[in-house]
Amino acid sequence: MLDMIRPDPAALPKDPATGGAASPETLPETRGEGGAPTPMMAQFLEIKSRHADCLLFYRMGDFYELFFDDAVEASRALGITLTRRGKHEGADIPMAGVPVVSSDDYLDKLIAQGYRVAVCEQVEDPAEAKKRGGKSVVKREVVRLVTPGTITEETLLEPGRPNFLAALSRVGGESGQVALGWTDLSTGQFRIAPSAPDRIFADVVALEPAELVVPDGLREDEAMQPLLRRLGRRVRFEPASLFDAATSAERLQRFFGVSTLDGFGAFGRAELSVGAALLSYLERTQLKARPPLERPERVEAGSFMVIDPATRASLELSRTVSGRRQGSLLATIDRCVTGAGSRLLASRLAWPLTDPAAIARRQDSVAGLLAEPALAAELRAALKGLPDTERALSRLALDRGGPRDLGAVAEGLERASVMAELLSEGELSWELMEAGRALAALPQELRFRLRATLRDELPLQRRDGGFIRAGADAALDEALALRDHSRQVVADLQGRYCAESGIRSLKIRHNNVLGYFVEVPEAHGASLLSPDSGFSHRQTLASAMRFTTVELCDLETRIAQSAAEALRIELALFDALRGEVLAATEALRAASAALALVDVTAALADLAVAGDWVRPVVDASLAFQVECGRHPVVEAALKASGGGQFVANDCDLSPPAGTGAKREAGAIWLITGPNMGGKSTFLRQNALIAVLAQIGSYVPATKAHIGVVDRLFSRVGASDDLAEGRSTFMVEMVETAAILNQASERTLVVLDEIGRGTATYDGLSIAFAAVEHLHEVNRCRALFATHFHEMTALAARLKRLANVTVRVKEWEGEVIFLHEVTAGVADRSYGIQVARLAGLPPAVLERARQVLTQLEKSEQGEKRTAFIDDLPLFAALNRRPAEAETPAALKALAEVDPDAMSPREALEALYRLKALAVKPAKG
Repeated sequence: MLDMIRPDPAALPKDPATGGAASPETLPETRGEGGAPTPMMAQFLEIKSRHADCLLFYRMGDFYELFFDDAVEASRALGITLTRRGKHEGADIPMAGVPVVSSDDYLDKLIAQGYRVAVCEQVEDPAEAKKRGGKSVVKREVVRLVTPGTITEETLLEPGRPNFLAALSRVGGESGQVALGWTDLSTGQFRIAPSAPDRIFADVVALEPAELVVPDGLREDEAMQPLLRRLGRRVRFEPASLFDAATSAERLQRFFGVSTLDGFGAFGRAELSVGAALLSYLERTQLKARPPLERPERVEAGSFMVIDPATRASLELSRTVSGRRQGSLLATIDRCVTGAGSRLLASRLAWPLTDPAAIARRQDSVAGLLAEPALAAELRAALKGLPDTERALSRLALDRGGPRDLGAVAEGLERASVMAELLSEGELSWELMEAGRALAALPQELRFRLRATLRDELPLQRRDGGFIRAGADAALDEALALRDHSRQVVADLQGRYCAESGIRSLKIRHNNVLGYFVEVPEAHGASLLSPDSGFSHRQTLASAMRFTTVELCDLETRIAQSAAEALRIELALFDALRGEVLAATEALRAASAALALVDVTAALADLAVAGDWVRPVVDASLAFQVECGRHPVVEAALKASGGGQFVANDCDLSPPAGTGAKREAGAIWLITGPNMGGKSTFLRQNALIAVLAQIGSYVPATKAHIGVVDRLFSRVGASDDLAEGRSTFMVEMVETAAILNQASERTLVVLDEIGRGTATYDGLSIAFAAVEHLHEVNRCRALFATHFHEMTALAARLKRLANVTVRVKEWEGEVIFLHEVTAGVADRSYGIQVARLAGLPPAVLERARQVLTQLEKSEQGEKRTAFIDDLPLFAALNRRPAEAETPAALKALAEVDPDAMSPREALEALYRLKALAVKPAKG
């Protein structure tokens, strides 16, 4: 029955390039009169000229077509067929196409590779174009620019991962202010943070932006090259006018409809510049749609732990070294049941807090649910399967939403009502109580309106209709009754035609080109061609003939009108519901944030119970004491594989008592032990415990006391950087230099095998000097693993350094790794035993033992470490030149406030500074 009224794709003319239905327009055959491009190709070239940096998806019927270089590029990136059709300036036109119905899949692949796509739609009915003449083309416009940082479609986004569009701005030259701004268009989040030249790389990598907007002037900036090369296609260079600091405040005020930004926070010039640049870029890419952004929130400097890119990679916080999420810390601790919760957890892990009071508030929330296990279970049950209301709201605001997005809002309102009631029971933390109040403040009348209007099963696209519940609108019910009754009329008419003609195989069908028609096999077509048959011939196919009748034409008109009227009413109701939802945007966003917070808190509570984790003490001290600490990822992997129990170990880097130091400083543990003994695991687990403690989570230990860590450095594992021309040892030295130059008393440093990539004495010298520097200059808490056993003698000279080792046991020639960290010194590294486990040939192992025996005999006993006694301790450190007095010109410059000066005052100040600068030279 449905075949009689549905379009029949098989009956449409085929596009030879793609095998799909062709557009009613002519494809780019060759050229028009006089060698000029055809009207359609002229239109394409004009639109393409305005979007030269994008792949242009040019709508033609049921396909998006690409031409010229776009087609070649898309064919390679998507693996689709590249054809040639027509000519332009004497050359064939490359052409490729993707079906509109599956375009999201192709967009996903292009966005993942960093491409930008301009979507050009038909904005006019083809019938209107025909009225202007046979060669007129349908009007088309680019309705949207799709870039990696501006996608909102559910099919293109990972549920548990934010999709950040970021921008950076620098005001005042290389030593000027630097700021970073970011937004997630799919949720409306908008943040601005001050940064610094030595920190901007780490800040950007922490975000993992899908796209980074950068002033064109930084394209060749030497300091920015590592960051730009790392992000590759994700970097988008824009004119300096987009970052104009002089107009930035005005642009922000205009967008948010305020007369002053004082209520948003105290933003610096670079921060205003980057915020305005983000808004301008979004307005440019979203065209007529207004980006649904929250008011900008300023992230205070120093409020988060700084973790550089090398450390993030070493600790595998959100991705393993191979780039997979599975096996990372985030994947291990993520027990959230909603996409919004997973995104919030990922954000917390990327930006651990440094304020003990804020950390304690998060811990209180977890503790509250641990004390109420039944409530925690009910909350998780209520959250499970919750649609992503946050992203649905953004799609609706951008007018890209469909009926399912309205349904997601309705479902979110219902779940929020249940959770508000649950959170009103019992004594909970301030955070959870605030979340409950946000959920209780939602407009319940909106929930009732959506549920009363929308059907239970909703289509993806509003244009499909069929999403309004029966009885919700009388006019719609009337139009639908006529449309649905007409289906039976068509069936009755088909039966009558079969009886009158005697052709039992006669069918009434429909497609978008011919409308309704009668179709019979070719063998029966001749009987309907006679003038008195009442049938009019329309089309002959290879195996069938098509006809129409006056009666069928009249019926088609009535059906078309009723279906169109029903769809018009449904679309009007959709717009009305969308308007009601957007009117409640502020309350809905607050509720979405509350739901995410509850999800993360309940997930961390569940994790603490399942893993037997403990609440750490986090304060402003320099303590670092962990009892029976465990590596969260390794322990989870052992449990999953049934591989046995993880061996827990203590770690105490707190300032040692009785050192007599003028100011307090943390301890350094020098760790020796065999390969495969577990040194690297021990190093990483303590760094991860610090991170977990400062995101507000419980930690895998029996007791933990963590003094806030402001920076975390981890140099564990070896890798090279061939793209930058750096060997493994060079990479090691660059990362070690960053640590030694930036670590402070509040920093936690984790170093493994420093100096092993070069000659023995070179490496030992570097490792020796690095430990001295960490102890005397950086004065930080540190774990330093090494195979240079000579370094253990430093414990007698450095008061805050202690020797620890990873225990092993030898049994009948075999080495048993106990994985226990205890006070002491390893006498050897058991490298040959590990080589045997790796499968080296027996002959090689035997020869290695012979060589080792000879080398050990040649050692000079106690002279092996005696050289340390001959070195003046920290002599190099003590020979630093005295600090020169600050020049008068620099002192005067420090007192200048350029933002408060008029142009004349600035010029006078410049002359004064110049006079001060040249005065010593004249004397």
